[in-house]
Amino acid sequence: MVTKDGTTGAAASPVSAAEVAAPAEAGGLGFSHRQIMITMSGLVIAMLLAMLDNMIVAPALPTIVGELGGLDHLAWVATGYILASTVSTPIWGKLGDLYGRRIIFISSVVIFLVGSVLCGMSQDMTQLIAFRAIQGLGAGGLMVGVMSIIGEMIPPRDRSKYQGLMMAVMPVAMIGGPLIGGFITDNLDWRWAFYVNLPLGVVTLVVCWITLGKLPKGAGKARIDWLGSALLTVWITALVLITSWGGVQYDWGSAQILGLAALTVVAFVAFIVVQRRAAEPIMPLRVFNSLNFNLAGGLAFISGFAMFGAIGFLPQFQQFVQGTSATNSGLLLAPMMVSAMIVSLGGGLLISKTGHYKALPIAGTVLITISLALFATMDVNTSTFMSGVYMAILGAGMGGLMQTSTLIAQNSIELRDMGAGTGASTFLRNMGSSLGISLLGAVYVNHLTDSLVGAGVKDISTSATSMTPQSLRALPEAARHIFQQAVTDGVTALFMWGAVVAAVGIVIAVFIRQVPLRGGPAAAIKEAELVEASA
Repeated sequence: MVTKDGTTGAAASPVSAAEVAAPAEAGGLGFSHRQIMITMSGLVIAMLLAMLDNMIVAPALPTIVGELGGLDHLAWVATGYILASTVSTPIWGKLGDLYGRRIIFISSVVIFLVGSVLCGMSQDMTQLIAFRAIQGLGAGGLMVGVMSIIGEMIPPRDRSKYQGLMMAVMPVAMIGGPLIGGFITDNLDWRWAFYVNLPLGVVTLVVCWITLGKLPKGAGKARIDWLGSALLTVWITALVLITSWGGVQYDWGSAQILGLAALTVVAFVAFIVVQRRAAEPIMPLRVFNSLNFNLAGGLAFISGFAMFGAIGFLPQFQQFVQGTSATNSGLLLAPMMVSAMIVSLGGGLLISKTGHYKALPIAGTVLITISLALFATMDVNTSTFMSGVYMAILGAGMGGLMQTSTLIAQNSIELRDMGAGTGASTFLRNMGSSLGISLLGAVYVNHLTDSLVGAGVKDISTSATSMTPQSLRALPEAARHIFQQAVTDGVTALFMWGAVVAAVGIVIAVFIRQVPLRGGPAAAIKEAELVEASA
């Protein structure tokens, strides 16, 4: 007896031949390799837009804050973007299921570009934060749209080699972003850090409008689950605020944090109830019936947690302790990005050729755990070469994990839920990123300030929050060493906690089952036998 996730067993719920055959149609839309590659060019540019934006903006932020004011609200320039992107991801995915990928994806690109223009026109920090949220709203649709379109165009057996191409975008974004952002800030107006999205966005719109016409249009008659969308927004926002404000702006036991915690729980429970009853839920709970889907979601969460934890805080160590510039710290991430790209592309080809994928997430989580544990051993004398070796190991682990977790998730759901399922998986990765940044950031700040207190530094707030690499170099050698040691203590502590989280991922990866990928020879034979037996 065949179960819905492709395994066999007498105790599992049976699936009819029609139900088994239907998901195999995913990717059977008549796209030739040439058409797929042309379409992929537009999708790669869209993914580049989503990834490149933050990397370009980061070097410009000191100049932006200096011109617009509002240093106290600086964190919200990033938080507003991430929050809007995370909240909107599952909504975009479901809209794609209902109304078709093409129009929904193009709409997300337009919203992202409108947000970019508005950000460039901002006159104060309040406007910039609001417009960054609009940008994030569009970015959520870019990410889930790309993966959903690939999932609809290409069968899982062939999908991995195309998804691996997306990893090539990461080195371009992570390395090129700071260089472009630094050049714009130094030679042009900071507003061009946002306007630079326009030419890339126009190319994406033209290519996708022309090439995505063969995708299903969607029913277009179903009602949107507005109540579910609202509840989803409430509990995610409350949760992100807890992790952003807890222990920093408010004490963990304060009325504000406890109130947000209560709001998170109540809104989440209400969201689950609504999803069970809605005719077209924004996040269909049936996608979580597959064990493999849930395990892949756990891996997506951990990959987001580990990747953004590393990328977010490594520059602190590189700039304050190793003495690199802001632009060069972006270049020093190259070993991680290049190894991630190589392993992702190689792993995608291997999966496409053999149909076997279980070894990749296991190896990926092991490598991530090892690399984070190695980062936790760094001291003030660690060279850029050794940290580069650790980054290469981390990148190899990410390359084996990120696209594989998406592939496993998509192989575990039916075509009708491709957008919602991909959105749920991307949502979990974004949540991992958001929580990783905020929780590991709290660990970093606490250990840094504790180290300064232990060293007898009097004005902790001024020393910790107002220090820049330039001002650090102006300090006496003894004071400079104290601060560098404090930064090292904070960074190594957060990496140790990151290694603990990554180790949980190893356990999750071990329990993933090797289910045949739809579109491969073995899957086609089994489906043909089931159809013949049912006739």
